[in-house]
Amino acid sequence: ILDMQGVVVCETHAGLNYISTKYNLYGKDMKERALIDMYVEGMFDLNELLMKYGYLPPGKRDENFANMMDKAENRYFPVFEKVLKDHGNDFLVGNQLSRADVQLLEIILMAEECKPDILAKFPLLQSFKARISNIPTIKKFLQPGSQRKPLITEEELPKVIKIFY
Repeated sequence: ILDMQGVVVCETHAGLNYISTKYNLYGKDMKERALIDMYVEGMFDLNELLMKYGYLPPGKRDENFANMMDKAENRYFPVFEKVLKDHGNDFLVGNQLSRADVQLLEIILMAEECKPDILAKFPLLQSFKARISNIPTIKKFLQPGSQRKPLITEEELPKVIKIFY
């Protein structure tokens, strides 16, 4: 549940749409908004795989790791590398930061936590990551001690497995 100045929004997507609109991260017109929606929706499958990975029991991690990295390297990252190349701009859509850029950065960071060299074949995504990570508000958020949470540790995993499995 998101409660922003008396506006209560349930559901993740609705909350993200609200925040994106409120903070001008949702494009300048309907065309940009449609592209942002398309890219964000396209990222959700990989995002879910990456988020669930840290919570899998040890026996299931190995089998899921190969599938997850295959999808990242051969399905998703090539698409976004091409989007950046074709768009020829610093951002996925338009000429300013959008929700799609923030979501892609988070996916890149999660993927690198699993496989640090995952962007080796994607020079435009490497540049994108560096550029977006250096936007002052994002840079501050990525500093140690921020609200961004790292992957679950091996010591925490048994507690989580006990709850969910």
